[in-house]
Amino acid sequence: MSPRRNHPHGAPRPAASIQESGVGGAGTEEWQGEEWVVRPIAGAASTKHYRCPGCDQEIPPGVGHVVAWRDYDGLDDRRHWHRACWNAKDRRTSKVRRSRNAPRY
Repeated sequence: MSPRRNHPHGAPRPAASIQESGVGGAGTEEWQGEEWVVRPIAGAASTKHYRCPGCDQEIPPGVGHVVAWRDYDGLDDRRHWHRACWNAKDRRTSKVRRSRNAPRY
């Protein structure tokens, strides 16, 4: 008996793009009138602590996130964002409010 197929025989299988998988290639997005290069980082590839500019919270090692920088800036100006914070960047205020116990670095 042959193994079961979940797709019709002979039908082309949909190819998963790099952007859909959340790993790999960088894309560009427009935000506030500027082009931003956005690259997803897998949790296994994250080895350092970063501070998210969207929520001012720490991104621990092993957590998948997004790296974004303006197209004309150098790689030294990269910022590491939580995926949810990057997706909600248009809904946030311009000034992040910290709680009393939040660190100031």
